[in-house]
Amino acid sequence: MEINTFIFVRLKTILKIILFSFISSFLLLDLASCKKDKLITDAGSKLQFSQDSVLFDTVFTTIGSSTQNIRIRNKNNQRIKISAIELVGGSASAFILNVDGSPGRSFTDIEIAAHDSMYIFIQVNVNPGGNMPFIINDAIKFVVNENIQTVYLEAWGQDAYYHYPTDAIKFKDGSYLPFSYLNNDTNAINVTWPNDKPHVIYGYLVVYTNQTLTINAGVQVYLNYKAGLWVYQKGELHVKGQKGNEVTFQGARREKDYADEPGQWDRIWINEGSDKNEIDYAIIKNGYIGIQAENLGTASGLNPNAVRRLKLTNTKIQNMSLWGLYGLCFNIYGGNNVISSCQEHSVNLELGGKYTFIHCTFANFWNKDKARDKPALNVNNHTDSDVWPMDSAYFGNCIIAGKLGNEVNLDLDFSDNTNQPGIIFSSCWLRTTNNTSDVNKYINVSKGDGLDFKDYGKYNLEVHATDSQIRGFTDPKALIDVQKFPFDLNNIARNTTSVTVGAYN
Repeated sequence: MEINTFIFVRLKTILKIILFSFISSFLLLDLASCKKDKLITDAGSKLQFSQDSVLFDTVFTTIGSSTQNIRIRNKNNQRIKISAIELVGGSASAFILNVDGSPGRSFTDIEIAAHDSMYIFIQVNVNPGGNMPFIINDAIKFVVNENIQTVYLEAWGQDAYYHYPTDAIKFKDGSYLPFSYLNNDTNAINVTWPNDKPHVIYGYLVVYTNQTLTINAGVQVYLNYKAGLWVYQKGELHVKGQKGNEVTFQGARREKDYADEPGQWDRIWINEGSDKNEIDYAIIKNGYIGIQAENLGTASGLNPNAVRRLKLTNTKIQNMSLWGLYGLCFNIYGGNNVISSCQEHSVNLELGGKYTFIHCTFANFWNKDKARDKPALNVNNHTDSDVWPMDSAYFGNCIIAGKLGNEVNLDLDFSDNTNQPGIIFSSCWLRTTNNTSDVNKYINVSKGDGLDFKDYGKYNLEVHATDSQIRGFTDPKALIDVQKFPFDLNNIARNTTSVTVGAYN
């Protein structure tokens, strides 16, 4: 009996201790919670910002921009009330805020819990106001307990010519291809684009039959996602850039994150076209396919005798999410071109055609997320059932290089004696494992594992002077070809007696 009483007394004591500890902890938590729940009124209390200024890169007028954001932290031990969040420019500001899911330019009584944070999203819309870039400034003012803090905003705005789609092609799967005609007209017209301000294309801009588009030196062409320039049957494209004043085709996003992002727009599509298409001194970058020049033919099949031709000179095509140059049963004459770093082929020539490339550098050092397993150059003259005429594919004084062991793929069908492929590599440097012993196909060809390029990661495909692999070619055919392009892509005179192959001296 005495033992049971002792145990009972001990249990009561233990329970009292536990209950006291629980109540004490609860009171402490309650006091802490009350403190956190109490608004801080100290005039010296401040917010902490993820950045004290927000910069928007060049934004085209009327388009707006991508959304930027800032993070606001309350590092205090109590709730804080922001009496006012407002743009200093008020209702006239080019900027707009989004606070707690609500857009506007002025907000009041926004609370942030102790040791918590919130995001404010900022967008800018630029009104037309001139051809040259101009700076738009504003600031976000935060008022907390009569204490004012400021985050500064800055955007560069630029006016442009806009080409919006007015129609669409509907496909069987329900998808659409939005497009507009040059000057919204299908009549035979000649249009010249000046370089006083950029051109921004939405959807596909169509150069229709018997129309001619001339793009002057220095024009900047910006294409939105899936947008392209479409030169339709018998239409003509003349890109007339100059050294140091090239015509540039690129994505419309201007933020730094997009400066080297492939796949931002679709392609320059020459669908048959005339025999006078020409592109000189252009920079074509960050799209899906740089140039697609093809003979679509008729319902009965391709027409290898159709009039179609592209002259491509002094041009750089780079950072494409599929191919740099795609020719399908087409006629392309090219010189002094650099086509580099594409997800698959730098140059893809399919179903025959007629191709001549002199002093070109086709190099593929793609280093984006997905690894590349396709060679820099692919040449093909057949489908599973048909062989198409390859009138000729001539590569003179060219470089074909890249990371793969073999950067030259010749997928050729010799079974049809009437359509024998005419492939010649003359005075070229090739990275290939192909057998190059056929002197009718490989004339004075040099092979190697790699070249000492200056900076292929930044698309500089010049080879250091100390690398002799591409220098000193004196074959008679090399001396003839160098005369066709006596100046390199840097407009430097070439040595015409001891030739350096590729687009640069």
